Amino acid sequence: MTGTSELRLGTRGSQLALWQARAVAARIAEHGGPPCRIVVIKTSGDALADRPLSDVGGKRLFVKEIEDALLRNEVDLAVHSSKDMPAALPDGLAIAGVLPREDPLDAVVLPQKAEGSSASSLESLIDLLGPAPNIGTGSVRRVAQLSRVFRGAQFGAIRGNLDTRLRKLDAGDHDALVLAAAGLRRLGMASRITMTLPASACVPAPGQGIVAIEIRANDDGVRQIVRQIDDADAGAALQAERALVEALGGGCQTPIGALAVPADAETIELVATVAALDGSRIIRATAAGPRREAAVLGARAGRELIAQGADVILAEAQTRA
Repeated sequence: MTGTSELRLGTRGSQLALWQARAVAARIAEHGGPPCRIVVIKTSGDALADRPLSDVGGKRLFVKEIEDALLRNEVDLAVHSSKDMPAALPDGLAIAGVLPREDPLDAVVLPQKAEGSSASSLESLIDLLGPAPNIGTGSVRRVAQLSRVFRGAQFGAIRGNLDTRLRKLDAGDHDALVLAAAGLRRLGMASRITMTLPASACVPAPGQGIVAIEIRANDDGVRQIVRQIDDADAGAALQAERALVEALGGGCQTPIGALAVPADAETIELVATVAALDGSRIIRATAAGPRREAAVLGARAGRELIAQGADVILAEAQTRA
């Protein structure tokens, strides 16, 4: 830590990443912590923005350089979209806290010229898109699940920040996009959401909608500051979802979906899925248990998925990637 006068906060420079960093800085200040100086770090994922994630090593490319800076003591904490983080963190690093979870679901966005169209159900959305829509998404998880929902769809990889993706959509590059609802809502673009997809149709990415704060594991001073802003519900959900991914041996760019939600003040419920890349097979598991045993819950669901053949599906996905 650099001292109590200032915290150096490492982040990517995208519009959404900066929103997340500023949100963390604001919450630390609200709880009496020191001011944060935002340090923008360009990651490999940013440098390779024109290539599909599955071709360049997955989403971990969005966190590696920031984690390296944290390990070198060049920043005091790092802020990430937790879905970009690998299940196993580098030695010496830890997640110290998370912000309250935003809408974790995936959202369908139509071009502006079609915004007057309504879709109140999956059936009406399928009718609206027609028999063979071109759907933009860079996620193998979404393609694997949505190929079963939109049977005739063609899926095209799309990268870039949110404004770039929406501009390409409105220019006619795609008939629809599927994006994380959280990013749209956080950046004031909720009006662009045509429909959020229920988890029964598309289980979101583990950690989707959760902002995670990573620190050096032995930095007790920063840990105490971050603990003041930690959200218990989102933290338990993230523990369960990350434990599931770890049990499956999966990375960030694999067809794994997981969503843990509070059932009541003490209990969480988890739904998880693994799908073949072409949608030909999909398996699901559910689990419920005490919030304090979130990691155990996730691991148990992971073992249930493996018993159903998830390891075979994931191995095939890795080979095809």
